Amino acid sequence: MTASSTDPAQPVAIALLSGGLDSATATALAIETGHRVIALSLDYGQRHRRELQAAATVADALGIVEHHTLPVNLAAWGGSALTDASIAVPTGGVDNGVIPSTYVPGRNTVFIALGLSLAEARGARTLVLGVNAVDYSGYPDCRPDYLAAFQTLADLATKAGREGHGPRLWAPLVTWSKTEIVRQALRLGVPIDATWSCYSGGEAPCGVCDSCRIRDAALIEAGRPDLASSPRG
Repeated sequence: MTASSTDPAQPVAIALLSGGLDSATATALAIETGHRVIALSLDYGQRHRRELQAAATVADALGIVEHHTLPVNLAAWGGSALTDASIAVPTGGVDNGVIPSTYVPGRNTVFIALGLSLAEARGARTLVLGVNAVDYSGYPDCRPDYLAAFQTLADLATKAGREGHGPRLWAPLVTWSKTEIVRQALRLGVPIDATWSCYSGGEAPCGVCDSCRIRDAALIEAGRPDLASSPRG
C-alpha cells in the first residue's frame, strides 16, 4: 500500500490524520481506493500531544509523502478535558445523550474548514474524515447530519464547489462499530500499535480512560488482545 504515486491521473485526497486508530483506518481506506493522500494533522493544544508523533509514524508507514502539521491553539480558551488539565478525562463512560467533557468546542468545524482549504489548494476532490458516531462520543460534530450540513456549506463556500467540483467529505467509518474498525485496520495493514487513542497525557496509554477502554475492548473482540494497552502502575 502506498500513497506516494506522482501519477497526474491519480485522484488526490486530503486526510485529517490525528494519529488515532480511526483516522489511520480511514486514511488507509482512501489509499486502497486509489487515492494519492496528503495528510493534515492539527496541533490544537491537546493534552495527548503524543498523538502527533503517532500521526507522523502512521503517515510514514502508509507511504504518505506530503504530511502537514498545523498549529491551531484551541487550548487558549479551554472548555474541554482534552485541552484543559483542570477538567477530568472520563473513565467511567457517559450517559446516553450526554455530550462528554472530551468534546472540544468547534474542533471538527475548524479542522474540516482547514482540510477543505488544503483540498481546494491542491485540487483534491475528497476530504477523508475518521469520525465515528457509534461507539462512544455522542459528539455533535461526529454525526451524519452534521457532515451533510457541512457538505452543503463546502459546496457554497469554495470556488471549486461553486464550479461544481468541490471536495467531497468522506467519512467511511461514521456508522461502524469500533470492532469493525479494528478488523478493517488489520485487513489494511494499518500499524495499529503505532496509533494513539489515549486521552490522557503521557508516553504510555493509561488503559482506563473511555477511549482506551473502548479501543481495548474492540481489539480483544477482534482477536488481538496483544495490541491492547496496559494501565500504568
